[in-house]
Amino acid sequence: MRAASILICEDDARIVGLLEDALSTSGYRVKTAGTMEEAKSMLTTWVPDLILLDIILPESNEAGWELLRFIRKRSSVPVILVSALSRADDRVRGLRAGADDFISKPFHLEEVLARVEAVLRRAQPAITGLELTIDDLRKQVSIAGRTISLSPKEYQLLKLLASSPGRVFTTAEILKELWPSNLESDVKTYADAQDVQKYVYLLRKKLEIDPQKPDLVITVRGFGYRLGV
Repeated sequence: MRAASILICEDDARIVGLLEDALSTSGYRVKTAGTMEEAKSMLTTWVPDLILLDIILPESNEAGWELLRFIRKRSSVPVILVSALSRADDRVRGLRAGADDFISKPFHLEEVLARVEAVLRRAQPAITGLELTIDDLRKQVSIAGRTISLSPKEYQLLKLLASSPGRVFTTAEILKELWPSNLESDVKTYADAQDVQKYVYLLRKKLEIDPQKPDLVITVRGFGYRLGV
């Protein structure tokens, strides 16, 4: 199963180091940003599975709130606020602004890891809402109780999209995940955007009621594909 990706937006190098080490050791893929503007630049072309966001960033005491608004205008990616601001009204403000959880500083790394796991777990029920079941142990897929036979590549594509329902995966990300040894010098393994389109088409034929009007594997024109939620 693809490891979840996490963005840490925090300007304290010590805290960044602690979080990055703990999350990486736990199997997550981690990127970091030290300012609001750096985070905005990253999020313009990449959507992680979860964001750990400090409220007070170098730009201003309101930079974290501004970044949260920026995120919510563009995606439903889970956000956990991590801040020394621990008053009840700060927590309420964060939750009302679209944050999924709030962790006060100082914190225990075990608590952070537990909350990250819980928030990522809560982000998955959209799959059940689609009546889509993926049994990774048996490599079986069923929709509305009906078992669907998928090829290995079709299964990998569906599994990738289902790893973060609602998130848009770019063609480049899909190529990287499904064809990790994709080298231009190796004609036998080389794949491109047409291969992605081919497997999207094949997956829709097997899963969608009307493949011409897909409800499950959605094209986001100019960006990529997402699992319908």
